[in-house]
Amino acid sequence: MSRKGWSAADAPSMVGKTAVVTGANSGVGLATARHLAVLGARVMLACRNVDAATTARDDILGAAPGAQLELITLDLADLASVRKAADEIAAAAPGLDVLVNNAGVMSGRRELTADGFEMDFGTNFLGHFALTGLLLDRLDAAPAARVVTVSSNVHRAGVIDFDDLLMDRGFNPAKAYARSKLAQLIGAIELQRRLVASGRTTTMSVAAHPGSTHSGVMRNQNRLLGWLFTAPSLRPIRRTFIMDGPEGALPSLRAATDPGVLGGQYYGPSGPMGSSGPPIVVAPNAKAFDEELAVRLWDTAEDLTGVGYTL
Repeated sequence: MSRKGWSAADAPSMVGKTAVVTGANSGVGLATARHLAVLGARVMLACRNVDAATTARDDILGAAPGAQLELITLDLADLASVRKAADEIAAAAPGLDVLVNNAGVMSGRRELTADGFEMDFGTNFLGHFALTGLLLDRLDAAPAARVVTVSSNVHRAGVIDFDDLLMDRGFNPAKAYARSKLAQLIGAIELQRRLVASGRTTTMSVAAHPGSTHSGVMRNQNRLLGWLFTAPSLRPIRRTFIMDGPEGALPSLRAATDPGVLGGQYYGPSGPMGSSGPPIVVAPNAKAFDEELAVRLWDTAEDLTGVGYTL
């Protein structure tokens, strides 16, 4: 590691390893997939939009000619699609070394998934919960596997009201997104607890957040926010406090590859307010460690998705 902090140059070779990255068609997901491909990994780009995924594959090949890249159609807002994608991944990868649960949405209005869940909660948390459970045997088959859950600093504002999971009593975009990110982080930590309790030593669960990074998550917000976060003319100003994808993907990359990572850790930028800078271990909100809340959330997720973990 350099004096300036951990970078992609510090990551070990991933030759011979297989990784799945959800939402790999843009933003942090694309940058994460590109980093892994450059390191020699076989990377499966699990994306909802096939055309965007194809463009992403071409982009990665530009940085890593000859990279092993495969496209998997995955709509996390549809459990039937999640099951189909998991079957395709399982058929193609007897052992899965890395699963990066990166894809995310931040809905600008209240919407429901194909299965009737509130969109952010259903996509960001439940979709990934189901995918991970369905791929657990493939992860266990690898010599040393990692599940990397990409959360967000906004998890600190999250509140999980089990009596209003559909948020039909006053939907708020920011609250919905924060709730989904808190649920993801709670789930990641609980998964590590259960892996340890079951005696599994080859698979670990780790979490990360990209700080303030250019991504597509703001695309469904109102026009003003969308313009502020995406307008090319504002990029020089935004660069003072918002990272580009390659830098924002480093916490995920470190969580996925660094030999010193421990299960249950949470990686994020080291700078002021965790918005930018090289990745380090950071502390999540205390709510993420609430074991009673975690058990209730886990049981709820298994019930809603119909995916039971063999732990």
